[in-house]
Amino acid sequence: MPQPTTSREQDEGWRSLTEAVQEAGQYTTRAEAERVTRIVLSALGGHVIGEERVALARALPHEAATVVASQIPATRRLTAAEFVDAVAARIEGATPATARWDVSSVLSVLPPLLGEDLTNRIIAELPTGYALLFGRADLAPQQ
Repeated sequence: MPQPTTSREQDEGWRSLTEAVQEAGQYTTRAEAERVTRIVLSALGGHVIGEERVALARALPHEAATVVASQIPATRRLTAAEFVDAVAARIEGATPATARWDVSSVLSVLPPLLGEDLTNRIIAELPTGYALLFGRADLAPQQ
């Protein structure tokens, strides 16, 4: 039976995640990377539902999982472009271009944490275009 994680291990998982985001997004401070990570994960949390949402929360560090799990499921799934626009609306002074950078900086560091299978299931559940935000080729036919 796996041992419960300690608070220190949870903090280290969050730190590791936000440091990866900081590096991917070339943010000058970890605080900025943390802010962007929280905003993007909260937006994502409303769009991943069902078993994938539970698996996503389990795969993330505790603090990130809490951000995802605390979101109310969206009544309408946003296209990838609408998702980026929704994130832009949550970040003061953001443009669609800077929000796309922020979204990609966070989502592109998730696949190593989530694993190939879960990443593919999440991308398959979301509307076309999200694969690119996760740093993957979007091979789905356009609808």
